[in-house]
Amino acid sequence: MRYANSRSATPQGRARRRDFLLLVAGAASWTTSSYAQRPSLPVIGYLCPESPERFASRLKAFHEGLGEAGFVEGRNVTIDYQWANGQYARLPGLAAELVSRNVDIIVAPGGAPVALAAKAAGTGKTIVFEMGGDPVQLGVVDSLSRPGGNITGVSSLSVDVSPKRLELMHEFLPTASKVAVVANPTSPTANSQLRKLRSAAETLGIDLQILSASKEDEFESIFSSIAGQSPGGLVFTSDPYFAFRSRRLADLAMRFRVPAITQTRDFPMAGGLMSYGGDFVQSHRRSGIYAGRVLMGEKPSDLPVQLVTKLELIINLKAAKLLGYEFSPSVVSGADEVIE
Repeated sequence: MRYANSRSATPQGRARRRDFLLLVAGAASWTTSSYAQRPSLPVIGYLCPESPERFASRLKAFHEGLGEAGFVEGRNVTIDYQWANGQYARLPGLAAELVSRNVDIIVAPGGAPVALAAKAAGTGKTIVFEMGGDPVQLGVVDSLSRPGGNITGVSSLSVDVSPKRLELMHEFLPTASKVAVVANPTSPTANSQLRKLRSAAETLGIDLQILSASKEDEFESIFSSIAGQSPGGLVFTSDPYFAFRSRRLADLAMRFRVPAITQTRDFPMAGGLMSYGGDFVQSHRRSGIYAGRVLMGEKPSDLPVQLVTKLELIINLKAAKLLGYEFSPSVVSGADEVIE
């Protein structure tokens, strides 16, 4: 024992002990430092054109998709929300804000204006979009199969079926020689939709009355102007601004007794006549799945743009009765959902 104590008391023994203690201290320091510097949760920047209330059903579907990919907000991912609250001119600034916060990925749901704002601001940022228009035609991606760059997403192609809404209105009002169409002049898809609608009207042998609306306070004057026409049908082009104001449009349609059709099921569910368009629940759910896959390390350029090809016709029999009309048996049997 004395021999051992005398060894540790030598300068060489003291040096070895000092080196050992420094090694232990260094290991402890590295462990503490590595723990403190562990990467925080990944952050999704969620760029939304509307308010949380109006986007609730879409956001729910997005979270479901994100969960399918293995991510739950607050558990293993953080979401930084930016809400434009219907002021679409704010989207570029909100997108730039997300870029400045150095989010890991930007999700741009709710239409072409959101995707275009994110792309313009998010150089170098991965972007997952959700829209109803053709992302190639709009210049969002290079192609559907190989989107290229740092962007991919989901499209329901609802924009392409605006002529079908005109056909459905014509079938509902077969004696009408003229049908009004409402377009949002600020929409990047408005002109292409109107071209297709004019071609469809020519085939059907009816005239179109083109009306414009880009603000909610313009809706009432549109319905009041159509109310004096007999019969007067109203077809809304595909546009997110219209879609997220379905309750207001349904209320006006029934107050002024105007048969109308929009792109989203929210309209007949709120008391309007009918809707025809893409399944927004599926498109938002799939955007959540894509966001999760990107967070797991997949490159957006390797993920083809997904198309939600399911289109749904929703009709409201009660609304038709209040308007003094009936749906044909063929329309009723072909509807995806009938509200009685």
